Amino acid sequence: MAGKLEGKIALVTGGNVGLGQVAALTLAREGAKVVIAARRVSEGYETVQRIHAAGGDAIFVQTDVSQAAQVEAMVQQTVATYGRLDCALNNAGTEGVQAPVVDATEEVWDRVLSINLKGVWLCMKYEIRQMLLHGHGAIVNMASVLGLVATPMNPAYTASKHGVVGLTKSAALAYAQAGIRVNVVCPGYIHSATTERIFAGAPERQAAVMARHPAAGVGAKVKD
Repeated sequence: MAGKLEGKIALVTGGNVGLGQVAALTLAREGAKVVIAARRVSEGYETVQRIHAAGGDAIFVQTDVSQAAQVEAMVQQTVATYGRLDCALNNAGTEGVQAPVVDATEEVWDRVLSINLKGVWLCMKYEIRQMLLHGHGAIVNMASVLGLVATPMNPAYTASKHGVVGLTKSAALAYAQAGIRVNVVCPGYIHSATTERIFAGAPERQAAVMARHPAAGVGAKVKD
């Protein structure tokens, strides 16, 4: 029996690791042809190979989502390979450095906002242009629970994810009547290499995060 996404063309940024990789594998399992975009090449090709081994269709495009030319090329490669773009998960991101406002650096601020917020805007800019040509599309942007609440120890990440929520709302209103749905998801902490870096050497921080979750724990472990 065909999957729910049989014949659809899906793009996943940050699709080489973590939740992005899980999403890419799931999309392929449901029949979509998947374009995986990320900066790290070896993990990107590894994910493509996993999809091929399961009988799916996927390609990898090395992309830094903070660079407009690379994002445009990513979408162009998608269309050149598969003919169109039906759906996208804008998932690529970085956590930055744990520090309060007065100790945060301009370098970290610029990097986090450039990838997490500017990157989502650039992806939508070029994805939506393609979707408008066909009169349909679906985009999901990856924010975070920190797009809804705040942490005192990562102002750049918190600001970037709040920005993703607002940016998504703006795009959703702008293109709803053009047949393009734009949504955002705000997951809590997930057990991954990212959270391991955040919690490393700081058991009190991990305990505080756990206490904020109703289930008293983070989401199931994924590869990152």
